[in-house]
Amino acid sequence: MSKVVHVAVGVVTRGDGKILIARRPDHLHMGGRWEFPGGKVEAGESVQDALYRELLEEVAIEVQELQPLLEIRHDYPEKTVLLDTWQVTQFAGEALGREQQEIKWVPVGELDNFHFPDANQAIIEAVKGSFS
Repeated sequence: MSKVVHVAVGVVTRGDGKILIARRPDHLHMGGRWEFPGGKVEAGESVQDALYRELLEEVAIEVQELQPLLEIRHDYPEKTVLLDTWQVTQFAGEALGREQQEIKWVPVGELDNFHFPDANQAIIEAVKGSFS
């Protein structure tokens, strides 16, 4: 049984309806692919706290309002991820790649033009559903 990695994922939406995505550094698992920002939930940390921390660390924004979107469990050959996905509807600050990662604001309809890890497909479908 492989280890389950609990990940807090933020689908950050701007007033113009665009969504924030970030390119994974090449040296990481699924490097070079695009993703919704977030990161591992630490022991004793709530998913919301993890998301607040990760979005501040990764893309310099402060979460103000969020709501649950969906949970996905995905098995990769080397590990299982539990993506605890939240829609961030209000935030403070201007997003930037604090870890030198490339970031983009993209319209929902263009998400299919980017190469995401397989586990993210269900998130993309949920996002498209919530914006249609």
